[in-house]
Amino acid sequence: MRTLVLGIDSGTQSTKVLVVNTRDGAVVGEAARSYDLIPGLPAGAKEQHPHTWRDAAAAAIGDALKNARASAGEIAAIGVSGQQHGFVPLDKEGEVIRPAKLWCDTSTTAECAQITQKLGGVQAAIEETGNAILPGFTASKILWLKRKEPRNFERLATVLLPHDYLNYWLTGNKVMEFGDASGTALLNVKKRQWSRAVLHAIDARLERALPPLIGSDQPAGHLREETARQLGLNPKVLVSAGGGDNMMGAIGTGNTAAGVVTASFGTSGTIYACSERPVIDPQGEIAAFCDSTNRWLPLLCTMNVTVATEMVRADLDLTHEQFEARAAEAPTGSGGLLLLPYLEGERTPNVPFGTGVWFGANRKTFTASHFARSSMEGVTLGMNYGLRRLRELGVKPRQIRVTGGGAKSKFWRQIMADIFDTEVVTVKVSEGAAYGAALQAFWCWRQQRGERVKINDIATKFVRLNKTETTRPAKAAVSVYRELQSIQDDLSLALRPAFARHRRFTDRFV
Repeated sequence: MRTLVLGIDSGTQSTKVLVVNTRDGAVVGEAARSYDLIPGLPAGAKEQHPHTWRDAAAAAIGDALKNARASAGEIAAIGVSGQQHGFVPLDKEGEVIRPAKLWCDTSTTAECAQITQKLGGVQAAIEETGNAILPGFTASKILWLKRKEPRNFERLATVLLPHDYLNYWLTGNKVMEFGDASGTALLNVKKRQWSRAVLHAIDARLERALPPLIGSDQPAGHLREETARQLGLNPKVLVSAGGGDNMMGAIGTGNTAAGVVTASFGTSGTIYACSERPVIDPQGEIAAFCDSTNRWLPLLCTMNVTVATEMVRADLDLTHEQFEARAAEAPTGSGGLLLLPYLEGERTPNVPFGTGVWFGANRKTFTASHFARSSMEGVTLGMNYGLRRLRELGVKPRQIRVTGGGAKSKFWRQIMADIFDTEVVTVKVSEGAAYGAALQAFWCWRQQRGERVKINDIATKFVRLNKTETTRPAKAAVSVYRELQSIQDDLSLALRPAFARHRRFTDRFV
């Protein structure tokens, strides 16, 4: 009989489930369920109800098990990956109080400023936690609840993150693991302890609402009987600690040792690396996270990647293949047409009021081809802003493993290699977060059986590269993009005062 593990990735747009054979790491079944954000919210607010993730996970698990033709007795363990930073508030009965504010919610800028001020400024905040207090993180969302919805705050008994909520649904246990917890801005990442200074800057009672912290190799528990019946599984199935989608994506792309960097080109963009020590950015631009293997994961996040390219593609009414072909008609650098891709605000650099700007439009560049290519180049340059900062902090990539929708494009992969000036490769299992969750579940299951096994051994054995898709930088293009990068950086700095004024102006029309 096969021994199988499930990897669940609960994201902003969909939940994906992989069924993985532990003999060789092969994906033998998969399924997905899509959903949307709650519509009609004020500017900057992005929310979903946690029940949406729960119901999507249950449906996708059922479909994936059918596709794998798996029996209940074959499933040994489950791992959960979830979108980071989302604030799931539970009352004392364990019920959701209100919809979760998500990682892409930028409505808590004022709360970030208040927490930062109470801590003594940005540098004091970085010294205390390893991170600046940014709108994407969870801390400001909790203070927002206290300030904007005091009755709901009075009901708050437990703070969970999205993947923690799914673990709670699966096991009945409320816990957090270090990787996802480090994205709350409530954790001192060097000490792996909750920061009492930050908690008290929000509310002295908050300390009682935080669940116990567990290591990444520990189980969250076993399936509770009610959920096991719903899923048609055995209550003895182990549920691993799980983690944030970036932490799981690191495992799923084999980014479990120094020298490898993962870049995810999805709705948002992330670049991260495995480190044996905390990597603290004194400027606060690189997130100093823990990973989900009991080490650290310095990470940069941009909020605008395929959100920009898909907007242009949809407006041009092109298929993905047509869009790529049209972009290839424009020269490297798009003739100077440059996108500042802050369509949803921006996190790296921290420009929450930013908007998208096309710079360099003229008679020669005002074509569909130039706008298509410049959207791909602009978002990649935006990610490279943070990659250069990672290099300055000592992270030296030999190879960048790319995942997400953008990684499927051969043309875009060449742009990535040229802008990053580093070899770019893809992995055979493209759903890195779900695959990483499955591998972590397998690691936890083996540890619980008394085996002394390292997660790097499992990842090295199972994660395979698409060698035919290896892309190397072209020197001439590298030179063009280096100059274009400098222009984008200057443009970003110059426009930041105008962005804030523009937000105040547009708020009149909301």
